[in-house]
Amino acid sequence: MLIRRKSQLTGKTREKEIDVDQQQLLNWASGIHIQHAMPNVSAEDREFIMTGITPEEWDGAFPAENEE
Repeated sequence: MLIRRKSQLTGKTREKEIDVDQQQLLNWASGIHIQHAMPNVSAEDREFIMTGITPEEWDGAFPAENEE
């Protein structure tokens, strides 16, 4: 299913094809935790569905600390 979301970090609207169906989206919207409503969907894709944030945006906003 093609999912369109506006990033909560950048305000950019993006679309992504995600293996999710309408019933799963309805289950999540009704209050079921997203990981239970969509167990087949990756954590990155669930984040996109919830917030519109892509992995690249997340890494740019919260860079990993260098380990010394």
